[in-house]
Amino acid sequence: MEEQAAGNTAGYPWGEATATGVGSHPGEDHEEAVRVVLGELPGLPYLPELPGRGVGADMVGRSASLLVELAVEVQPSGWRFADRPGRDAKRARDHLLRDLDALEEAVQGYRGPFKIQVAGPWTLAAAVELRHGDRTLADPGAVRDLAASYAEGLAAHVADVRRRVPGATEIVLQLDEPGLPGVLAGTVPTASGFGRLAAVEAHDATELLGSVLPEGVFPVAHCCAPGVPFGVLRGAGFRGVSLDASLLRRREEDAIGETVEAGIALFLGVVPGVDAPLPDIGVVARPAAELWRRLGFPAATLASQVVLTPACGLAGASPAYARAALSTCVRAARVLREDPGE
Repeated sequence: MEEQAAGNTAGYPWGEATATGVGSHPGEDHEEAVRVVLGELPGLPYLPELPGRGVGADMVGRSASLLVELAVEVQPSGWRFADRPGRDAKRARDHLLRDLDALEEAVQGYRGPFKIQVAGPWTLAAAVELRHGDRTLADPGAVRDLAASYAEGLAAHVADVRRRVPGATEIVLQLDEPGLPGVLAGTVPTASGFGRLAAVEAHDATELLGSVLPEGVFPVAHCCAPGVPFGVLRGAGFRGVSLDASLLRRREEDAIGETVEAGIALFLGVVPGVDAPLPDIGVVARPAAELWRRLGFPAATLASQVVLTPACGLAGASPAYARAALSTCVRAARVLREDPGE
């Protein structure tokens, strides 16, 4: 594709003026969600997630279903490791396999980059409990075991997606890490809720994140919480960072500038993830253009290094709004290429 080559000077798998989504969608009809994504996002479609289907379709359960030789089940407090897989784990796995089957049928003829999303290992460690009730995060040995199992399962998942989407020129792998800032700050509550778990050192967080990334993917970290740890994500080897543009603070711009200067792409969330009036596309594009200008980077690189998205997943939106939000991001991304100074 000539357009993609023109905007791909830094090795990004997408062309200029690209938009995508974060991951989740409303409703329970996965086939319809796939049709919407493929129709609205020709530059970077993705495998949509539908948590509204219930247990096993949620972010934690869906990702825990990838673990190898580590069984999980649902307890009143949430997901917990178990001696053997139960019906909740089977439901999670069945949801994912049905979604992949529907995707395989829908993407016939598609050629281009394709994105998938899974919860990252630190978010899983902060959410999944050990058999005796503490969070996995409380036990460094258990965290290492989880990461090793996760890395094996994630590599197999990526290979399966490659097989099912033969036209994928590159797999963009998004690890959702909304829990990472809390892990680093020591604000994750204990299982009882009466205490806080010890903070994880940045070096340890970086090393573990890097250890789970499969070969041959374009890795992106998504964090819709305040305080995105840009340095940790750069050090782990991520080539893109996805975040809510409305949560950025001026004091973070030095870290953002270092990230951009390192060639790392920014996936900027610029429209709400729930039903709200959608402004003019020039207004939607403005946060990206103004950030680029303040950081002093050339306008010519904006449309290739920045991908526009909703601020977070769309599970809480109406189907009509979800479609409109994606379409608005696509049209706003074109503004970055056509007139980035506006």
